[in-house]
Amino acid sequence: MANVYIEARPKGRLEGSPIDDYVVEDHADSVLGVFATQREAIDWAKKQGHSPLVARVRHLNDKKKPDHWRSAD
Repeated sequence: MANVYIEARPKGRLEGSPIDDYVVEDHADSVLGVFATQREAIDWAKKQGHSPLVARVRHLNDKKKPDHWRSAD
């Protein structure tokens, strides 16, 4: 199972600002899917055989830093 990252958009916005949608991205920042809710994104990723990760803090989402992410189980 490959890790994928569930990120809120727009990126770079501060905690508490409005969320437009959620994207599922791979480690190379390629968008695999766009969803209205985080739950939809997580469920889709699992159905595709991926291990979804979500950011612990919205603006701390560097894919190279494992402590920025937690499993979406």
